[in-house]
Amino acid sequence: MTYLLALDQGTSSSRSIVFDAQGRIHAMAQQELPQIYPRPGWVEHDPLQIWHSQLATARQALKQAGIQARQVRAMGITNQRETTVLWHRSSGKPLHHAIVWQDRRAEPACAALRQGGHEARIQRSTGLRVDAYFSATKLQWLLDNIPGARAQAERGELAFGTVDSWLIWNLTRGAAHVTDVSNAARTMLFDVQRNQWDQELLELLRIPPAILPTVQPSASAFGQAHADWLGQALPICGVAGDQQAALFGQACFDSGMSKNTYGTGCFMLMHTGGEFQLSGNGLLTTSAAQTAAGAPQFALEGSVFVGGAVVQWLRDGLKAISHSSQVQDLAATVPDSGGVMLVPAFTGLGAPYWQPDARGTITGITRGTSIAHIARAALESIAYQSTALLQAMQRDAQAAGAAPVTALRVDGGACVNDLLMQFQADLLGVPVLRPQVVETTALGAAWLAGLGAGLYAGTDELASLWQAERQFLPTMSAERAAESMQAWEHAVRQATAA
Repeated sequence: MTYLLALDQGTSSSRSIVFDAQGRIHAMAQQELPQIYPRPGWVEHDPLQIWHSQLATARQALKQAGIQARQVRAMGITNQRETTVLWHRSSGKPLHHAIVWQDRRAEPACAALRQGGHEARIQRSTGLRVDAYFSATKLQWLLDNIPGARAQAERGELAFGTVDSWLIWNLTRGAAHVTDVSNAARTMLFDVQRNQWDQELLELLRIPPAILPTVQPSASAFGQAHADWLGQALPICGVAGDQQAALFGQACFDSGMSKNTYGTGCFMLMHTGGEFQLSGNGLLTTSAAQTAAGAPQFALEGSVFVGGAVVQWLRDGLKAISHSSQVQDLAATVPDSGGVMLVPAFTGLGAPYWQPDARGTITGITRGTSIAHIARAALESIAYQSTALLQAMQRDAQAAGAAPVTALRVDGGACVNDLLMQFQADLLGVPVLRPQVVETTALGAAWLAGLGAGLYAGTDELASLWQAERQFLPTMSAERAAESMQAWEHAVRQATAA
């Protein structure tokens, strides 16, 4: 039997999953990744811990599956995006901890870019808003704050990469300094229409081109993992950032196909085909995973800052439940939220609102309100925020003359909550489809690796492998759904009021 090994390097853990050619999971191993908080608003990882934990889980997954590396056709990598690593080319040693995507230390540099009138130019090239979220200003900070780093970079002695590049460098023992288009698209340095680094932006941010990785299609030959690591050399044939990998693993290959990942936050992506389109509704434009050179593929992306985290707040803050899994049973003890609206703007509101100063609110409380009503309102807030995202995507699609969304494919930890998924379908007015394999991020990396290694003929074959475990059909009238969304938007305005 032919197997594929997916390395899934996330923010809180490193995981490895062994899939067979039909996309079935045979083994999974995971290690927690320690978080480092040097100052308020700063978040770091130890790059060596990233590498060592990822290698350890790969070995463990192969052992659990009871297979040898020679039975693995190819390896795929998916990773936390935007997190920035800088290392010495000669020794492979990092100069500093990795600066994680959540880190806000580069906000002053972003403010200077906005004040300098550069935002529109940057968005036209990269599809991104100017924000400390992305890699460019994190890398700029490293070059400016590590003694001697900029001079070493200009001499070509250093290498920069997102986590995929760092893992590939180590797997290949420094033979390959590469990345894929979906990760490059999250640096705020990459021209996504021309599929190349933007020289003007590199000059603007004083980034020496010599430190950048080579950019390849997401399904291509990225190098060989050295035989010392897993017992035999393995080809690395698929790479994509986690959200684009999930879009691929959900078999969203055509324009208008959409997925939502329900994790701590929510990440929604809509495939928009080969046409670059800037959002008029507060979304980002990003590169989708690409299976061939010279064929750019794009997606609209929106992020909800607080998704499943609102359930953690019910557990840890309100002590309403002792385990997150209990929230559905508590919420189901009431038929609805009783008019209660909870806007979980604990850290501001993300797309499509972009209100960093918003704060959480609970409205509509009466003498009859119980903790069950608040729990239900908390769950429903995840669906409301996701609906606002999809409606923004629908408006962008309509403006571009694209096909409307006809279904939403879902994954992530909270997608197992049937009550939430049903309410999501009711608000959207389209079916919500939960796949049989909910590990879609790792599956996307495995499928890309299989394509890159020639195991699959093309995306049509992969689309035939994707299967729904359950379909949630809308039961609410369109009028009532619209009224519910109007009530939500009213609650949002209250949360954002000065």
